[in-house]
Amino acid sequence: MSKHASSSSYSLSALAVVSALLAGCSVTPAYKVPETAAPSAYKETPSDADKAAAGWTAAAPADTLERGPWWQLFGDPLLNQMADSIEVNNQNVAAAIAAYAQARSLVAEQRASLFPSVNLNGSATRTGGGGNTSTANQYRANIGASWEPDVWGKLRANVSNADASLQASAADLAAARLSAQGELATNYFSLRQTDAEKALLDATVEGYERVLQITQNRFDAGITAKSDLLQAQTQLASARIDQITLVRQRATLEHAIAVLLGKPAGDYTLAPADWKIAVPDIPTGVPSTLLQRRPDIAAAERRVAAANANIGIARSAYFPSLNLTGSYGYGSSSTGGLFNASNNLWSLGLTAAQTLFDAGAIKARVSGAEAARDQAIANYRQTVLTAFADVENQLAATRTLAQQQDLRKVASEAADQVEVQMLNRYRAGQVSYSDVVTAQQTALSARRSLVQAQADRQTTAIALIQSLGGGWHAAQ
Repeated sequence: MSKHASSSSYSLSALAVVSALLAGCSVTPAYKVPETAAPSAYKETPSDADKAAAGWTAAAPADTLERGPWWQLFGDPLLNQMADSIEVNNQNVAAAIAAYAQARSLVAEQRASLFPSVNLNGSATRTGGGGNTSTANQYRANIGASWEPDVWGKLRANVSNADASLQASAADLAAARLSAQGELATNYFSLRQTDAEKALLDATVEGYERVLQITQNRFDAGITAKSDLLQAQTQLASARIDQITLVRQRATLEHAIAVLLGKPAGDYTLAPADWKIAVPDIPTGVPSTLLQRRPDIAAAERRVAAANANIGIARSAYFPSLNLTGSYGYGSSSTGGLFNASNNLWSLGLTAAQTLFDAGAIKARVSGAEAARDQAIANYRQTVLTAFADVENQLAATRTLAQQQDLRKVASEAADQVEVQMLNRYRAGQVSYSDVVTAQQTALSARRSLVQAQADRQTTAIALIQSLGGGWHAAQ
């Protein structure tokens, strides 16, 4: 190797060392998770007296909510089967999975920018002109490399931004999956509630038909007025209308479940089945764990980190950009001697660029990046506040619905007894038929309210699980 080449290699090596040392510099602000106000305990957690009255069981330390197939807590095999297929079939989740894959590709692309790029070039040209100008051939083959040293941390900031965006995308995926699973479970139990109400109305209609026959017999015997017969007919028709309404509601819920499972509504049928009225006891833990469990909180926090990295990217424009290039190859007028040592060609280069005047454009971009970070912090804190409110709302609903269910059960049993007594007294001619109608309407309303309360407790349990983060946690 010639003295000139040796000197150039030494200079390039020295420059690479200096660049590597400077690569430790970074203009990106040190990131810290924004502070949020977190209560020490949930306000709406039932008291010990409320828990005892409602049949609550205190959760032992090992009884933490399963952060996976949480729907299994309800003990319904069909729901378990459907929920397991949500990730595969639901199109919203599929879209979130694709977005996550795209974010992973972007991280890989940004990480690749930290390393040199190497390329191989080859060319063959033939030149000539008019007159006596002779033609000439020229052949070249060379391998080259270029590298932008990350002196000011711009490339690392790009990687940090992409990495934080990837994690936010992963949390978005978890949120989409949790939302679809929660909606499926809610629709499923609403459908089972409709089945239960339909069965209740079927039995009621049969009872009304018997009463109508009794009233018809009494009218035919001249014992009762025609108004009693008309009232009985009206009540029976109204109950049958309610039956038809429930059939429509069930069809709507069945179609919604088909969409969640990624199936055509016209090809999907969910047969009636027994309703498992199970309401799991859900240990809430301390409020601070909510910050690691809810995917929307995780996504908001990761977007703050991405916005923080953008500040470093904007600030790096204040400093010069460097680029190192090098190539080695051969050039000859014939292919036979192309790779002879005497035909070798090499080059080393260093380019630097610095903006001297831009009328404040860089400063404006930095200010904009800082404002975007502040906005992301505000959004994160608002998400946290909303999450705590969601949990408190569902805890309050859980407590009150448990109390309401007990009272509605008492009211339903009492109304059933009144209905039986009024019907017996009517047969004995002791009361008018309007008293029977009133008792029957009250009893039916009480039964349906009890079914609604049981369903509300299940859907509230689902909402509480979603508010607590469902099946997501930071380790995933």
